[in-house]
Amino acid sequence: MDDQRIQDVVILGGGTAGWMTASYLAKALQGTVRITVLEAPAIPRIGVGEATVPNLHKTFFSYLGLSEDEWMRECNASFKIAVKFINWRTPGVSSPTARNMGERADHFYHPFGLLPDCDQIPLSHYWLNKTVNGGTDVPFDYACFKEPPIMDAVRAPRWMDGRPATRYAWHFDAQRVADFLKRFATSRLGVVHIEDEMREVRLDQRGFIEELTTKSGHVLRGDLFVDCSGFRSLLINKAMGEPFIDMSDHLLCDSAVATSVPHDDAAHGVEPYTSSIAMSAGWTWKIPMLGRFGSGYVYSSRFSSRDEATREFCELWGLDPDEATLNQIRFRVGRNRRAWVKNCVGIGLSSCFLEPLESSGIYFITASIYQLAKHFPDKRFDPVLIDRFNREIETMFDNTRDFLQAHFFCSPRTDTAFWKASKELRLADAIAEKIEMYRAGMPINPPLTDEHNYYANFEEEFRNFWTNGSYYCIFAGLGFLPERPLPLLRYKPSSVARAEPLFKAVEDRQRELVETLPTNYDYLRALHGAQ
Repeated sequence: MDDQRIQDVVILGGGTAGWMTASYLAKALQGTVRITVLEAPAIPRIGVGEATVPNLHKTFFSYLGLSEDEWMRECNASFKIAVKFINWRTPGVSSPTARNMGERADHFYHPFGLLPDCDQIPLSHYWLNKTVNGGTDVPFDYACFKEPPIMDAVRAPRWMDGRPATRYAWHFDAQRVADFLKRFATSRLGVVHIEDEMREVRLDQRGFIEELTTKSGHVLRGDLFVDCSGFRSLLINKAMGEPFIDMSDHLLCDSAVATSVPHDDAAHGVEPYTSSIAMSAGWTWKIPMLGRFGSGYVYSSRFSSRDEATREFCELWGLDPDEATLNQIRFRVGRNRRAWVKNCVGIGLSSCFLEPLESSGIYFITASIYQLAKHFPDKRFDPVLIDRFNREIETMFDNTRDFLQAHFFCSPRTDTAFWKASKELRLADAIAEKIEMYRAGMPINPPLTDEHNYYANFEEEFRNFWTNGSYYCIFAGLGFLPERPLPLLRYKPSSVARAEPLFKAVEDRQRELVETLPTNYDYLRALHGAQ
């Protein structure tokens, strides 16, 4: 029989998507396939920072055999325990530095910690039962998770000896991640790096990509091509003609202005969370790292001009728009109809994009390369493998899109045209059903009670990341509560009684962690070897 194994994989584009893909495939395929990255000469970038979700180390860096401390040091990484939403309920502008309930009422956390349960019912339902019956006025996040006071106190999620106190994700400089993985992939995994500009894509008689030619005359033949060329989508959209499905009927934001802002860490500490600050026509991210934070205003061009958005963004941080180095970005919202077409796979921005409200960018890349490795083909390109991959990516994207839309749709803000219009967009059937389930007091997701179970099945992790109370965090944080407590609790008085000590245990653990954990600033200085 002829050997039908893939021999050459060509990845167009470096950056985070390209080098994550190259590293992961080289490891997964155990050196049996030649992997080449064709990367155009680097364009200087503003290091505005990127935020992640907690599965990144387990499913990517650890898989590559890299320790957390090693890659964190290489990438100027810091910790992220949650997303903090500021001013999503109240009109006007709030202080982006507000850190506790007393300082500013309009904020809430979406923590990565695990939501406790009692008799297989999430603690969120017992909290609502207490709230409507006058038993508590403590907000949902502070009542049910141990993490909010840690973040108010600007503590690290690890003790100084490295032991974790809670689940967390990371902030890092995406350019430094790409550079680190480039060195790792080429020196330790045998990936070939060609720095050149693609000039032409040549297709064979079947419409498969046969080779890429470059400006300096390289001819790169391959069996499988991975498009990591960003929004330009040079292979899967332009060469293969795959249509992009615009989803601006679900999410309005299509532009951003971003920069890196110097920060006095010694005076103010390094916040262990990403902030999402509501603005007149969108929201602003804040991603703290040592010495600076990355920030960008994600807005809708239908409701704010570029100059208006730039002015509003600069006023938030006290910047001079004429002096600040600003990155103006226009992005497309949606996904390709198919992420894999013939022998071309799109990964990263060439495949799909959603505004980074819940840090979905790196998550999409990681999930896509995991699924590509799982469904890796031979030269026959079995349609069953391709179709299954495409269904996985479609489900992942659409679930995440719905989750993000719920933030805007359920926010009570209607003070600007943007916030009003966000309530008028259509909801997909899946998220409309979740909202109705929530209104009726029903659990949307099953409880997850320990770290092992959470990570035991990567399939479930990638298929439905937004679990463990995520919807409840957002809805309750926005002031959108179910119409009534879960009816089942009226039949379980002993369960309601057993839940009470859990609330006290959360409170005690909050106090203990605030008293014993180091500041995030001190931990990061020690980790990165700062003097």
